[in-house]
Amino acid sequence: MPQPTNPRLYFLQQQLQEIDRKIRELEPLLQDQELKNLAAEELEQLQQTRKQLQQSLRTLEQEPNSTTNDNNEEKGNVILEIRAATGGDEAGLFAHDLLRMYLKFAEKKGWRVETLSLKQGEIGNIKEAALLIRQGKSPFVPSQELAFESGVHRVQRIPVTESSGRIHTSTATVAVLPEIQPTKLEIRSEDLIIETFRASGPGGQHVNKNETAVRIIHRPSGLVVSSQQARSQQRNKEAALALLRSRLYQREEAQRQASLTAKRRHQIGRGERAEKIRTYNFPQDRVTDHRIKKSWHKINKILDGELEPIIKALQTASASVNDN
Repeated sequence: MPQPTNPRLYFLQQQLQEIDRKIRELEPLLQDQELKNLAAEELEQLQQTRKQLQQSLRTLEQEPNSTTNDNNEEKGNVILEIRAATGGDEAGLFAHDLLRMYLKFAEKKGWRVETLSLKQGEIGNIKEAALLIRQGKSPFVPSQELAFESGVHRVQRIPVTESSGRIHTSTATVAVLPEIQPTKLEIRSEDLIIETFRASGPGGQHVNKNETAVRIIHRPSGLVVSSQQARSQQRNKEAALALLRSRLYQREEAQRQASLTAKRRHQIGRGERAEKIRTYNFPQDRVTDHRIKKSWHKINKILDGELEPIIKALQTASASVNDN
């Protein structure tokens, strides 16, 4: 069964397949004299659950944007943005850790990743980063696997810059936006101010003597995007336009459906410490997702890209909520 872009639809289909598998396994037990009563009771419960799942699935399939044909998303590809929020240099170092975590996770999934934008600080931290994550030939769809990553991520640890050994709390924000194809959203050239400048590294050190970096200002919205990762000006321009399209699409969707939490302003809030979806607690070697009130240990493995247990738990919880 092909995986739809809508993760809720996919989760319900997966649940239905699992129920069907359990029913097939139980049916032979009805012939067993010792087990047939228990098997019949469990089978009845499974069949009731199956009916509920089918009803939820039919309802969801009738909703707009439930399939890829109704979406502007291209094959479930996404742009993932990370920004340092509260906490100064430590927030930037944590944003760097999150960037590395998602890059490692993408590598495990077999996705193709392109860095659209990266603004670095002085001590190995980052101010913000934007990744274009494409499915490629991988069987895993980025928009499904990363559907629940948007929001404020909080870290509690002793920063490398801390001399007195105090535990600090810092935050970084993550937003997952669809990749929008040029044909899906028109951007008029007369609405753009395109500037070029020299790409530079931390501290303003020039890494390119030519003006290959590109900054684009969208006059109507006031949005400003830039890219300096590629060696050519044209490639940086394409990357900046991809980022602009994604942000414009998000803004339009937020205006049309301001109540939906899947949109970026609702996803990331203001970056305050209290607006958290997940906490990475180093002293207790624990990662906690506050939406499902579940924790995992071995924090370093998780930050090394071992996100699968967390993502699976969130998908299961989402499917359970949608079924009720």
